[in-house]
Amino acid sequence: MTTADPTDPTHPAPEPMHRLRFEEPAPPRPAELPGGAPAWLVSRYADVRQVLSDPRFGRARLYAADAPALSGVPDLVNDPDLMFNQDGPDHLRLRRTLRRAFTPRAVARWRPWIAAIVEDLLDRLEAREQPVDVVGEFALPLPAAVISRLMGLDESAWSRMRHWSEHAFSDGTHDGEHVAAALAEFSAFGADLLAERRRTPGDDLVSGIVAAADEEGALPEAQLVSLVCGLVVGGHDSTMTMLGNALLYLLGERRETWPRIGTDEEAAGRVVDRLVHLVPLGDDRGSTRHAATDVEVGGVTIPAGAIVIADCGMANRDPDVFPPATLHDLFAPLEAPTLSFGAGPHYCLGVWLARTELRLALHRLAARFPELRLAAPEDAVVWRTGTTSRSPRRLGVTW
Repeated sequence: MTTADPTDPTHPAPEPMHRLRFEEPAPPRPAELPGGAPAWLVSRYADVRQVLSDPRFGRARLYAADAPALSGVPDLVNDPDLMFNQDGPDHLRLRRTLRRAFTPRAVARWRPWIAAIVEDLLDRLEAREQPVDVVGEFALPLPAAVISRLMGLDESAWSRMRHWSEHAFSDGTHDGEHVAAALAEFSAFGADLLAERRRTPGDDLVSGIVAAADEEGALPEAQLVSLVCGLVVGGHDSTMTMLGNALLYLLGERRETWPRIGTDEEAAGRVVDRLVHLVPLGDDRGSTRHAATDVEVGGVTIPAGAIVIADCGMANRDPDVFPPATLHDLFAPLEAPTLSFGAGPHYCLGVWLARTELRLALHRLAARFPELRLAAPEDAVVWRTGTTSRSPRRLGVTW
C-alpha cells in the first residue's frame, strides 16, 4: 500500500477529503470510465436519484462478458456475486436475508452496548500518553468491535479484517496476484464462518443470515459468502473512514463546533448527517449503472447499453436542492435526503448503524475531551491510500 509523504515534493499528500473540489451539477453528458470506455455522467440531484432508483438502470449487466472492465485488478466491490451487483428478484432475495437485521428498531436495541464500547475505548484513550493516535485508538477499533460483536467474531480477527479490506477495496495499485490471494483467503474465511454457524447457530448476524437464507431457499452459496465478506469489511471500513475524516475536519478547521457536539447529542446527530453528506469516502465518487433501454434523464435520452456514472458528490451539492448559504452549516438539518448512502433498491442497509456509531462516537468523544485538538498541522497528515476509501492513517491529538 502506498503512503503519501507530505514532506516529499515528488509524492505530495492528497487533499483532505473535506477540501475536494466538485464541478457544478449539469445535465447528463458524455464522459469516460477510468479505463477510457465511453459513459454518461449524471450529476444533478434529481437526475442521480432517478438513475439510482429506476430499475432500467441496473448493476448486474456491468459484469457481462462483453462489458468493459470497471477495475484493473480483482476486488470485492466488482464481484458479480456481491448483493450490490445483483438486480431484480436475485437482489431482493439476498436483501431479504438482511432487511430485518438493520432496521432502526434493531439498531436502537444495540445502542447501549455500542455506547459501552465507545466508553471503554475512551477510557483506554485517556490512559495513553499524549499525543495519542485517535485513529488507531478509537476510529479503527470502534467499528471493528461493533461489527465483530454483531457477527460473533473476536478481537483476533481485527488485523485480518484490515488486511482483507485493503485488498477488497483496492484502487488498482496493489499487485493483482496479491489481491487475488487475499480475496481467496477471505472467501474461504466467509465460507468457513457460514458452515460453522450452520453447525452451531447463535445469536449473531451470520446465524441470522443462515436462517433467513434457508427460509428464502435457492440462494447460491457464492452469493452468501460474498454477502458475509461484504458485511465484515464494509461494516467497519466505511465507518472508520467517515470518523477519521470527520475528526480531521472538525478538529482542524471547524474547532468552534466541538463544544456543542459534546453537550448536545441531537446537534451531534445533525453534524453527522451533514458530514456524511459533504465528505465522501473516497476520491472516486461515481456509482455506475447500465441502461437496459433508452431512458430520458433530465431532458436527455441516455441510449440503451450505455454505462452511466451517477456522481453523488456533485448531486449532494446541487444548489437547487442544497442552498449554498447552509451547505456548510454543520448544525443545519439537511434540506433533502443525502445520496451518500445511495437511493432506490440498493440504498445502504447499514445506514442506521453507521449513523448511530458516528453520533455516539463524536458526541461522547467531545463530551469526554472538550479541549481535544490536533497535535500536528492538518497538512502534515499521512494518508491511508491504496484503497477506494481514503482517510488519515494516523491522527495525533492532545487535550
